[in-house]
Amino acid sequence: MVRVHVESYGCTRNKADGEIMEALLLSAGYELAETPESADYVVVNTCAVKDPTEVKMARRIRELLDSGKKVIVTGCLVHVNPDVIDPRVSGILGVKSIDRIAEAVETAEHGGKLVSVEGWRERNPDKLELPRLWKSGVAFVVPISEGCLNACTYCATRFARGVLKSYKPELVVKWVKEALARGYKEIQLSSEDTGCYGFDIGTNLAKLLDEITAIEGDFRVRVGMMNPNHVLEFLDELIEAYQDEKVYKFLHLPVQSGDNEVLRKMGRTYTVEEFEEIVSEFRKKVPGLNLNTDIIVGFPGETDEAFQNTVELIKRVRPDKVNVSRYSARPGTIAARWKQIPGWKAKERSRLLHRLRLQIAHEINEAYIGKTVEVLVHGPGEKGGVEGRTFNYKEVILDSGEAGELVKAKVTRATATYLLGALE
Repeated sequence: MVRVHVESYGCTRNKADGEIMEALLLSAGYELAETPESADYVVVNTCAVKDPTEVKMARRIRELLDSGKKVIVTGCLVHVNPDVIDPRVSGILGVKSIDRIAEAVETAEHGGKLVSVEGWRERNPDKLELPRLWKSGVAFVVPISEGCLNACTYCATRFARGVLKSYKPELVVKWVKEALARGYKEIQLSSEDTGCYGFDIGTNLAKLLDEITAIEGDFRVRVGMMNPNHVLEFLDELIEAYQDEKVYKFLHLPVQSGDNEVLRKMGRTYTVEEFEEIVSEFRKKVPGLNLNTDIIVGFPGETDEAFQNTVELIKRVRPDKVNVSRYSARPGTIAARWKQIPGWKAKERSRLLHRLRLQIAHEINEAYIGKTVEVLVHGPGEKGGVEGRTFNYKEVILDSGEAGELVKAKVTRATATYLLGALE
């Protein structure tokens, strides 16, 4: 019996792709191996969002090959920079070809090598029509679309995922119902950009949320990242959908820069003022909003003044969490052709912003001390105790609790990255 192990890196959407491949391998008669060591083949489902990630992926593929494993590579790296993939691999599948995973193993078993890297124009399966391996747990990822409508000058992910393809609302709802019937308590809606969901099929994210929250049962919905330019198109409707108690009061809205000229060069098609307008409207109507944003520092053309504008924006808006990334040029992107900022300068800016984000996060989290919050228990925590998520998706470590339970807990301590609490 041929044994296959699938390892997925990067975003939650990749995790879902990995579970689809596992189900397809099982139905084709292959055995799933728990560890790479016990497998004949290892499927490396890659991420290529940043340069350091790409280096890590290439190293992992080499390590596995050197240890005598046969390796099949899929995921975004295949589209973004295939040159770094070791030629010894047994097969290469693009993100739109994961439904051919069993065929790739079979081809390799017969001494061949399946390479299928079609783009979204040639091949664009509806992944919600494919099977998925059900695992135990509290949270279940439901991809709602693939691809995006933006054309950011720094992004290589769109080479892999292509232009927006929204999945039918009835299929999304079907998967949510199935997950709830199997005991999952948290639904994570995933996409490259949830904000433009439905724009290609005459609907939107707010309408989808209304359909999901209308499903019977006590569960929570976490909405994935959404870009500001799309949110502006249906802001009031989206805020209304967020009023439902089943929706986590969690908003991941990447601004990327606090300077309008840098945003223009990034191809982001919204202004700093529009970003602030969205945040202001949400905060007015969604009490306790947990705002997460993303910043890229060291983008080509980012002057000291432009960086200072970013710092001022973060001080004004005070997000609960800021994901700070140093710009890294990705192959084939427009921004890679521009004059790059010295690495030391980007590192300096990154450190400064990192210190600021931790200080703000700590101050925000300290305000929770002494408060009673509702928590969905996820299970044993990596930091010890039991990990859970509050009504606004803040991580909290409790002294006890059963996975899947909704409990009331009192916050006793706070750090910059998580809360600590005790059951009431």
